[in-house]
Amino acid sequence: MLRHKIYKNFSSFLKMAKVKGQKEESMIWTEKYRPREFSEVLGHPEIVKRAKAFVQNQNMPHLLFSGPAGSGKTTLALIVAKKFFGPSWNENFLELNASDERGIDVVRRKVKSFARTKAFSGPFKIIFLDESDALTKEAQQALRRTMEIFTGTCRFILSCNISSKIIDPIQSRCSVFRFKLLDKKDTAKIIERIAKQEKFKINNKAIESLCDVSHGDLRRVINILQASASITKNIDENTIYEIIAEAKPADIKSILELALRGSFLDARNKLLDVMLKQGLSGLDIIKAVQREIWNLNIKEEEKLKLVEKCGETEFRLVEGSDDFIQLESLLASFILAKK
Repeated sequence: MLRHKIYKNFSSFLKMAKVKGQKEESMIWTEKYRPREFSEVLGHPEIVKRAKAFVQNQNMPHLLFSGPAGSGKTTLALIVAKKFFGPSWNENFLELNASDERGIDVVRRKVKSFARTKAFSGPFKIIFLDESDALTKEAQQALRRTMEIFTGTCRFILSCNISSKIIDPIQSRCSVFRFKLLDKKDTAKIIERIAKQEKFKINNKAIESLCDVSHGDLRRVINILQASASITKNIDENTIYEIIAEAKPADIKSILELALRGSFLDARNKLLDVMLKQGLSGLDIIKAVQREIWNLNIKEEEKLKLVEKCGETEFRLVEGSDDFIQLESLLASFILAKK
């Protein structure tokens, strides 16, 4: 009887371990590799240093995290909460996405009801308002007053992409942290660490391409890596561009050089080939052209003229003009500008 009970318990343990392993395997990589310690956050040493000091002193002001997507704002907010409260952090931490719930009612109901009660453990609760620049002006005015009234029981961490969309009274009540996009060196470190952990190979050209197309957005880097690794365990430059569905810089450069040499028909045929084979829209092409102009071996004045033409073409495409006709017109204007 005892042997049967031990065997049953051991079997249950094995099943739980197996399920846990499956969950680890099926996790999305952006969550799996999200930093959990201050030391794991790269690219923002001064911000991390100040956040760490807040935790050590067990006190902090209201915080405003401003910066582009994928730069680590949400990650740092979660680390601060977990370090403040330990295992009970979920009970003392409320996360709201202001882009989903952006009206004044959210501030009145959810925020106030959570802020007015004391923390279960620790000196105060923390409310994290992600994408707070999406809040309406009325909601921000209500939030300003709420931040004043419940300072004794609650602290706010606001996250936004553009700080100018946050009203001045809220900004003056917060300590502002400005995040920047990760540089290539830090991005490459993370790529190599994930490659080692997930047991796939990625060459240097692929790493460089991934850094270029992501523009420092780490979330995008990791998502592209996961998609690429699901296709092949030897990731190269071609794999990256197939996943992201963007034009290869070499193809765009070839089109521009043909146009600048006056070979309009060759440039047009090459453009059509790239658009059809890779399924790219006119706006995708325009963005790639604008980036590649600066790598051309022409005078600076000519580069400025070409960028101006790109701006005009993009405006027409946004207004609803035909993609291919406008791109043909762009190539023609490049030839005329060169002449």
